Amino acid sequence: MQRTIFTREQDEFRQLVRDFITKEVAPHREEWDEHGRPPREFFHKLGELGILGIQVPEEFGGGGETSFKYSAIIFEEVARAGVSFGSYTVHCCLILPYLLEYGTPEQKRRWLPVFASGELMTAIAMTEPGTGSDLANIATTAKLSTDGTHYVVNCSKTFITGGVTADMILTVCRTSPFDPDNRRHGLSILCVPTDADGFSVGRKLDKIGLRQQDTAELSYTDVKVPVENLLGEKDAAFSYLTHNLPQERLSIALNAVAQSEAALRLATDYTRERVVFGKPVSSFQNTKFVLAECATEVEVARVYVDHCLELLDRGELTVADAAKAKLHATEMAARVIDRCLQLHGGYGYITEYPIARLYTDTRVSRIYGGTSEVMKTIIARSLGL
Repeated sequence: MQRTIFTREQDEFRQLVRDFITKEVAPHREEWDEHGRPPREFFHKLGELGILGIQVPEEFGGGGETSFKYSAIIFEEVARAGVSFGSYTVHCCLILPYLLEYGTPEQKRRWLPVFASGELMTAIAMTEPGTGSDLANIATTAKLSTDGTHYVVNCSKTFITGGVTADMILTVCRTSPFDPDNRRHGLSILCVPTDADGFSVGRKLDKIGLRQQDTAELSYTDVKVPVENLLGEKDAAFSYLTHNLPQERLSIALNAVAQSEAALRLATDYTRERVVFGKPVSSFQNTKFVLAECATEVEVARVYVDHCLELLDRGELTVADAAKAKLHATEMAARVIDRCLQLHGGYGYITEYPIARLYTDTRVSRIYGGTSEVMKTIIARSLGL
């Protein structure tokens, strides 16, 4: 089905990204898998190319684009090539909206130019070992000093994507005492430089997938953070965290569909080339039927997430719409990629084959950004249930 959502400029951007991946990313895939993340100079190259700053306002050295379609193009090209941009999604799709929406003019002048250039890489630390998805139960403390010049932060965080790479981490902490009658009150976001005394990166977690995207445990021991690094208003962070969820969840849905499209293409090509019992695997009726079912599922999901992408650009994407997109796209991706791996036979289980990496990479999409079960709860609530 023909797609009509992209402009000529966006098509040119797609070609730029595709060429960059061919020259600068694909040749290093195995090396980065082994290392667990791209080298730091990779992000400088993304900055020089204008990719990191495409949605940063021009006055701060960015491209000034407001459409999220540029990020969608990157998701699609990364999946198509079977590579990774490391912690790009967290940096540009999760952190940037917080800085643009809640940053003061001084903070934007300080952070956005180096954000766009790749000199300042960012992450966000919400999850704690004992809280999981229950953000209202965050125990991280940030106590204001007696002279009012800085906060003192103490905590442990886990599952922090980009935590090893980041130079600054948006840390969700409790700046007012816990109130059991209003658990959401008292949370704030402090932008913590990773070179601060008392901050340290613990274990780099070994994951079954997304091996080019570092995920870490973090430790804060009496870390002093200037009050100028408070993002937004004190005690108002819970509403900030929920404000960006539709875009975050749509990002996951877009990635899931792009990965499914890549899996379908890989399986189609492989079954045409692979000969069994003297015939191409693609000539068997079962193969044809499996690929036909997968193609239909992927196409239907693509139409819905493209529509959600249009809604996001117009500022009309609802929490429930985004939850439906994430739920459907990620569950669909699990089914489609599993079937496409099956068509590879034993080779589908070998990591040198891209389908195997897609299989492990996509598994987490039903967990992070809110589990499938959480998405169902949100959708049910929108139905008045």
